[in-house]
Amino acid sequence: MRYLFVHQNFPAQYRQVVQDLVADPANEIVFLTQPNAKTMAGVRKIEYRPELSAPQGMSPYLGPVEPAMRNAEAVWKVAKQLAAEGFRPDLMVGHNAWGEILFLKDVWPDVPLLGLFEFFYRAKGADAGFDLSIAKPRADADARLRIQNTVNLLGLDAADWGHCATHWQRRQYPRVHRSRISVIHEGIDTAAVRPNPGIRVNLAGAGRVLTPEDEVITYVSRSLEPYRGFHIFMRSLPEILRRRPAATVIVIGGDDVSYGGALSDGRTFRQALTEELGPRLDISRVHFLGRVPFEQYLAVLQLSSVHIYLTYPFVLSWSMIEAMSAGCMVVGSATPPVQEVIADGVNGLLVDFFSTTQIADAVDRVLDHPNRMRAQREAARRTAVLRFDAKTISVPRFRALFDALIEGRQPETYVDPRLDLLVGGDGA
Repeated sequence: MRYLFVHQNFPAQYRQVVQDLVADPANEIVFLTQPNAKTMAGVRKIEYRPELSAPQGMSPYLGPVEPAMRNAEAVWKVAKQLAAEGFRPDLMVGHNAWGEILFLKDVWPDVPLLGLFEFFYRAKGADAGFDLSIAKPRADADARLRIQNTVNLLGLDAADWGHCATHWQRRQYPRVHRSRISVIHEGIDTAAVRPNPGIRVNLAGAGRVLTPEDEVITYVSRSLEPYRGFHIFMRSLPEILRRRPAATVIVIGGDDVSYGGALSDGRTFRQALTEELGPRLDISRVHFLGRVPFEQYLAVLQLSSVHIYLTYPFVLSWSMIEAMSAGCMVVGSATPPVQEVIADGVNGLLVDFFSTTQIADAVDRVLDHPNRMRAQREAARRTAVLRFDAKTISVPRFRALFDALIEGRQPETYVDPRLDLLVGGDGA
């Protein structure tokens, strides 16, 4: 079979399933992406370069739309060249958000197109207006969000089928489109991300080798930013460290911004919060590692006594599932993406996103427990294996979805009625 994948940041969410497809020499894989240094054996990677200049006088409401059209045009040109060379895929797969897949059906109209529909923006019930301490609603917020969904809606019309990672994300999409969206998480390697009771970490600055016997509080986010509750986490630390004089805090993540806006004064959120907390925060016990290699990241999760994961009502991070797979005791925000996975007291603890006191109390509950809630940790690991394992759950579902589209059959949506009712966020 011939597969065409499109994502501006190769291989992104498709790494696991592409690796599975490559294992069969009968498959031909072409991947269109913007320039980056990543490679994968058995994959023909083709880079496209969108024009970056914006036309003068463009409406500010078209901010997210104009670059998407340039991506779509650049991918369309590369696709036309591939077609001229005689390449015709059996299936096309790509992330819709950046416009890359919008014109593919204009090159191969009879080839099925599967789009990744990650997030549909809403004025209420999701990230917009959730945290008024960071951003006050604009008078034209509803209008801007409506236009921000332009590419979403164009992609829903262009694609034959869609997929997204969680039930809650699917329910953000208009009801009329949901029947064509399958819920399939990208999956994690639970065989590699697993507990390791014998882990030892020599942390520079800690002055000693840390083991699972130590009190280690962990926090992970690709970027240290409000969307992942970094400001709330930092403001909880003075009280946590006051109560836990033996605790060490390890933070993994970059100082840039992935979601939402940066501070207007040029400071990073880490700088601003460190300055805000001042002497109330014993910074000598808080270790910022930045972005680290996967092996170091995994060692930190395996070392963790209690892992704090906070998020706006938004896309769920892989790191939370990986923390559960590593056997972490996760203290998570009681926001819909987290509540879809964590049941309070069963496979983790849930707290009010904004409550530093609840976070500190939950940390105490875990660290004061005689075996640090081993039963809940084991339940978290089972959740990761039974619902999110790439090899046994995600990749087989993707392959079945691919085969159904290629053969012209109705795909499975994999919607769990219990979760679908739980997560709410029922859009029109």
